[in-house]
Amino acid sequence: MSAVTHRLRLGATGLVIGVDEAGRGPLAGPVVAGAVLLCKPRPSGLDDSKKLSAARRAELEAAIKRRCHWAVGVVEVADIDRLNIFGATMAAMTLAVEALCSAIGEDPAEVLVDGNLTPAGRNAGWRWPARPIVGGDALEPCISAASIIAKEHRDRLMRDLAAQHPHYGWERNAGYGTPEHMAALRLHGATPHHRRSFAPVAQLEMQV
Repeated sequence: MSAVTHRLRLGATGLVIGVDEAGRGPLAGPVVAGAVLLCKPRPSGLDDSKKLSAARRAELEAAIKRRCHWAVGVVEVADIDRLNIFGATMAAMTLAVEALCSAIGEDPAEVLVDGNLTPAGRNAGWRWPARPIVGGDALEPCISAASIIAKEHRDRLMRDLAAQHPHYGWERNAGYGTPEHMAALRLHGATPHHRRSFAPVAQLEMQV
């Protein structure tokens, strides 16, 4: 887990943090949450990370990291299998917001969370007022920024893992269950980075 150390001049109240996750659906790799407190003026062109080209995401990630406050929370496969993916996602969001609050030295007035649920009441470490926003990664700039930070961070992690396990195409599919990934899983079996609590992996392991 990492957080920025660059500090902006912040007011004492009214801070709003955006949170989003990347990697909820893949068969392999961690789930990553991003948390962002936007600067003023915010980077232009923020949008749902899935709607942006890889080049544009990289440009925006660099701008967010250079000018704004950000942090990530990473929950690895062992904890995904232990908690289930929903619990792991709530944990990753909590880690990200906690890291960001530590970096800026204060708590936000509100955390905007992409989706229809927040970690409030669902993770013991969550202590901030939170509001879920369905489709928030396309509607709220701070959530858009968080989605970019989360996706870019996770994609880098998956490229690193792909270098260690080159059969599965993770540098292309980010661990999702593409035909290429499934064929390699059947041929080579599961790695320590596969989520054994996910049905496609569990079913293949039962057949071995």
